[in-house]
Amino acid sequence: MDAHETPAPPVDAPEIPSLGEHLTSRTTRNAMLVQQEVLAAARSYLRGRGFVELLPPLTGPVTDPGCRGAKQIDIDFYGHDHKLMTSAILYKQVSLNAFPRLFYVAPNVRAEHPETAGTGRHLFEFHQIDVEIAEAGRDEAMDVAAELLVHIVRRVVENASEQLEALNRDPIFFKELLKGGFEKRTHADVVAELAGMGHEQDPESEIDWEGETRISHKADKPFFVTDYPQGSRGFYDRENPDRPGTLRNFDLLAHGGFGELVSGSERRFEYEEIVTGIRQNGEDPEKYRWYLDEVARGIPASAGFGMGLERVTRYLTGLDSLWRVSAYPRLPGVVSA
Repeated sequence: MDAHETPAPPVDAPEIPSLGEHLTSRTTRNAMLVQQEVLAAARSYLRGRGFVELLPPLTGPVTDPGCRGAKQIDIDFYGHDHKLMTSAILYKQVSLNAFPRLFYVAPNVRAEHPETAGTGRHLFEFHQIDVEIAEAGRDEAMDVAAELLVHIVRRVVENASEQLEALNRDPIFFKELLKGGFEKRTHADVVAELAGMGHEQDPESEIDWEGETRISHKADKPFFVTDYPQGSRGFYDRENPDRPGTLRNFDLLAHGGFGELVSGSERRFEYEEIVTGIRQNGEDPEKYRWYLDEVARGIPASAGFGMGLERVTRYLTGLDSLWRVSAYPRLPGVVSA
């Protein structure tokens, strides 16, 4: 291939219009106005409950190691190896001594495999509403995630009705959601249910994309999946002392086939537990030295989650792909302006 030749896009990747065409289309404009309400609602809910918003780092010596299937991107930071943030979870934990209730609207970069460009579920660049709560357990984090989603949806339905109508999104779709009270199912229960539907889900792994889609099509509002198996997530997820081999974590899946909106957990916070978890993941603890030094000085127990901004916007608008709810879409393997 010539050095100046543009590589071919991945098979099944959508054809994204030029930046000018994309931004001026009625669909994009309406989706961005919905997204604006999502951000305003998230900030009003979280700040009203004592959370402090911090601006997250974009680079660091290490980043989240628990991102399913995504490669980390290395950068040269004045002769030192650094990473672009795939998630700022480690920074959230060590910030809790200063701000016990905090959140970010965090940009993330994940080099997913180019084959994911056509799934509608992945972006190379995306944003998360990242929340962390000191001295909290999983149930409190789940309650905050559920209340936050209900608050966001209610505000969008009330303040962006014109945009939803233009996007052919009937607010009746959210009727049951607005009542709250989201069901909780264990990972093992979902695996068994999927088997009954003819879908063989690996019981030791996260629910795969097809499984998420199938199970969420059966629901009339979002629901939680809890107790993922140990080894299926990052080293920071805390093992359940009452159910060894499972984690005190959760996902919040949207109904209607839209899949995961939120992922969270109780966190490991004790030095030896974290070092053991890093080694169990096949990594060298020295790679995380800055983080481990902070842990050794003492970080509080905590629980938290990340809510995908683009995923929530897509769910609200009913559009078929995440790139349609991004002002500047970057798809895995697709070079664009």
